[in-house]
Amino acid sequence: MDRIPTLSADGFRATLADAEPPAGLSAPLQALWHLEKGEWEAAHTLVQDDASRAGAWVHAHVHRIEGDLWNARYWYGQAGQKAAEGDLAAERSTILAALLRD
Repeated sequence: MDRIPTLSADGFRATLADAEPPAGLSAPLQALWHLEKGEWEAAHTLVQDDASRAGAWVHAHVHRIEGDLWNARYWYGQAGQKAAEGDLAAERSTILAALLRD
């Protein structure tokens, strides 16, 4: 499971002032937390060895941020997701909502 049942997107964002992500978050959600704080390397470390579809989706997003679109397309495929285009923050919100819903 990739979520804490009581955590909403607003609740997730409220934790961004904290020094660490909330306890119990999956690696993909922790990676999104770090991305929201501008911590690309921490996010990449969390998802680079995560074999889940959620991990692959966030991994794709991480590489898209980096500008490595070839690598991003590979990870979108592993996640079963269409390669994203457009606003990065909007995509991150979409991923967050999906992971909190699952």
